[in-house]
Amino acid sequence: MSNSWTALIDLSCIALLILVANFLKTRIKVLREFLVPTAILAGLLGLILGNDVLGLLSLDNARLGNIVYHLMAIGFIALALKDNSVKKTKNGLNSGLLIVSTYLIQGIVGFSITLLLIRFVMPNLFPTFGLLLPLGFGQGPGQAYSIGSQWENIGLVGGGNIGLTVATFGFLWAIIIGVLFMNVLIRKGVKRKGENVFRIRKTDNIVSKTVAVPPNSSIDSLSVQVCLIGVVYLATYLTLIGINRLMAPMGTFGETLNNLLWGFHFIIGSVYAILFRVIIKLCQKRGIAVSASPNNYLLQRISGFAFDFMITASIAAISIYALKDFILPILLVTTVGGIVTILYVSFVGKLIYKKYTLENILGFYGNLTGTISTGMALLKEVDPNFDTDVPENIVVGSAIALPFGFPLMVVLNIPVFGAITGRPIMYFYTLLAFVGYLLFLWGCMYWSHRRNNRQMLDKDADIACS
Repeated sequence: MSNSWTALIDLSCIALLILVANFLKTRIKVLREFLVPTAILAGLLGLILGNDVLGLLSLDNARLGNIVYHLMAIGFIALALKDNSVKKTKNGLNSGLLIVSTYLIQGIVGFSITLLLIRFVMPNLFPTFGLLLPLGFGQGPGQAYSIGSQWENIGLVGGGNIGLTVATFGFLWAIIIGVLFMNVLIRKGVKRKGENVFRIRKTDNIVSKTVAVPPNSSIDSLSVQVCLIGVVYLATYLTLIGINRLMAPMGTFGETLNNLLWGFHFIIGSVYAILFRVIIKLCQKRGIAVSASPNNYLLQRISGFAFDFMITASIAAISIYALKDFILPILLVTTVGGIVTILYVSFVGKLIYKKYTLENILGFYGNLTGTISTGMALLKEVDPNFDTDVPENIVVGSAIALPFGFPLMVVLNIPVFGAITGRPIMYFYTLLAFVGYLLFLWGCMYWSHRRNNRQMLDKDADIACS
């Protein structure tokens, strides 16, 4: 086959898998009842039909990995270009702190288990193995593959494949365990939405959203959004190339940092997208005509396409044979990580969400073991019309979690340098940094919770006086 067809054939196979999965969901009742997202089902079909099982589809893992890598960046850039002006929620800060603190809990669990395995069972296991737990569970297959692949270059054998597998187990915890978890919470009588539900602000009609350029323009609205994403991604690539050249004379340190930065390409792209959106807004406020501006509706559709294809490709790219040496630590890390995530989200959720407790716990649990889509899938079972404030809590919380999450990316480098330089003391520093930052976030969460309670009491007092 000509190489010019390779990428298109891979994308076409992914598209076929998604269509077949969607057909099966509409025909098989159990798939609908267990809330299996179409993209996950499509990925599992690709895994079964692929080279490692039935061999009916010739899906190359390396090519699928590249698709995951780039679609992740495209999806995040599209989301970052959107105008995320959503209605304020008093739980926005606490939601962001819940997300990041869960990353930390998962990181502590995964890293501690890894160190114990190295000490007593698997001395050759790479130290950052367990840190794929918060990446795969908390942030999804794209980042787990991206960072795992970079660690593969410095000692984590099969890192990208392990990252995808951890993320897949996360989806299973989100879907299968999530449904059981939901039923347990309902039977326990966890507070659900009441009669006076919070109504999500209705957005403008779809027609107005799809107009991204003047009607007399010769370029299609969708093309404009694709061009904006392309420009941001090009800037991301050029930045990484520039950093690569600057770091080249720095030897091993520069090479390691470069590998990590290429794994964080989606963060750099997101930052550029946000800056681009801010510049466009400033131009519009000053009356400067902007011929091409971000369009929320179309950007949401592009990000949805990117993440659906990314999730399908990420699961289909898993190599079963390559995992035989790591199945024990993967099962151990994901099982303990899943249990701890359930307990932590339940405990904190009951503390900070006095209203719509059940909906918030389920939404954030699904988000913190899979993706936002799995969180929304669980939420839809108890809040079919999304009448509660949970979607806004997740969106605002995710935005707030971004700056709070940046220090974690720095901490992830500490054990890497410890492994490269042969300094195990760096592993202790890593755990110390995790615990210290977790205590700081708990302090912020407590302060925010106290402030919200004071505001509620003041509001009740004003109503009573009037």
